[in-house]
Amino acid sequence: MTQLFEGVGIALASLRASKVRAALTILGVAIGVMVVMVIGSMITGINRGVEDIFNQLGPRTFFVFRFFQAGIQVSDGSDEMSPWRRNPPLTVEEADRIAQLPTIHRVVVDEGAGREVEHGNRKLESVSIRGRGARWAEVSGDIMPGRSFTNLEYAASSRVVVVNEKLASEMFGLLDPIGKWIKISGVPFEVIGVYIPPPDIFGEGNRPEAVIPHSAFSKYIPHWRGWMDFLVTPKENTTVQAAIEDVTAVMRSMRELRPAEENNFAIVTQDKLLDSWNQVTGMFFLVMIALSSVGLMVGGVGVVAIMMISVTERTREIGVRKALGAKRREILWQFLVEAATLTAVGGAIGMLLGGGISFIVANATPLPAKVPMFSVVAALGMSILTGVAFGLYPAARAARLDPVEALRYE
Repeated sequence: MTQLFEGVGIALASLRASKVRAALTILGVAIGVMVVMVIGSMITGINRGVEDIFNQLGPRTFFVFRFFQAGIQVSDGSDEMSPWRRNPPLTVEEADRIAQLPTIHRVVVDEGAGREVEHGNRKLESVSIRGRGARWAEVSGDIMPGRSFTNLEYAASSRVVVVNEKLASEMFGLLDPIGKWIKISGVPFEVIGVYIPPPDIFGEGNRPEAVIPHSAFSKYIPHWRGWMDFLVTPKENTTVQAAIEDVTAVMRSMRELRPAEENNFAIVTQDKLLDSWNQVTGMFFLVMIALSSVGLMVGGVGVVAIMMISVTERTREIGVRKALGAKRREILWQFLVEAATLTAVGGAIGMLLGGGISFIVANATPLPAKVPMFSVVAALGMSILTGVAFGLYPAARAARLDPVEALRYE
């Protein structure tokens, strides 16, 4: 411990004596550690935000998609690179049949398009228009003031709309929107409610959005058909797996699939979606780690340079220590501690900068950035390992110095 504290003290004294040189040395380490901290906090915050969004839908809710494949997919538009083309689109008839199952509590269809919305002389382009089932509000936020559309309005393809707070404020300002009319793609719809969306980590709640009955959406709104999804909730006395098996059986029966044929649809639980999301964010994290290693490499080269200068400047001191009985491993240990201390200081500065940036991101943006403990440990460990790895050569050179030649050095 005495040698450890002695090495740390010598390294700190070197920092004070050569401030500019030391600052340039630790700058790369500080940048690399800062990147690790910021990316780690953002990915952790995003993952927790995604989990919260799924929890708002209900932990037992699962999804039926036309196609699902985990990870990042790159397509050239061909059938081979776009296997979803081989799957027929989901239909309202399939959703209605699933809703009749004794194990299913609720099925909500969802389909969307970006369209123009008008009211008087106000016009907004590319507003998100969602066509959904009558029970959509049970899984997606609150409506206040007003109400959602009823089953009767859904069956009649009524031209009624629920707008979110952003669209209401941009269309009507401070006026009460209930009972007023807006035009979606030139078709008039009556506003019957204001939708308060749940918190969204990507800030989607700050974008204008309108929800109309899916029956009216299919009838009046031009859209690219084929990307309808189902949100399915089992009954309380039914397991999720049993509900999935029933839904699978119904879908295969309606699509007349033979026993040997694979499903041409996808049923995905929230756990599977979360796993897929974590795989994607994990890939981004690895990329960021690789980028941050560039900063650590720059800092490491600086460590080699400053430690070689330190060895040269202290050659006579090394000779005296060896003449007094210091062993090679003791000299080696001293210089390794000094190198690790230099990079640890850089790591500490990077951690402070990373924590500050994460705090700003968490408070100034929708991203719930949160510094995870693993990123703190990883950042500090990486900085110390950088010092040890790049300080090994100067330390070994100092340990191999001949004491007689070292004492003659001026």
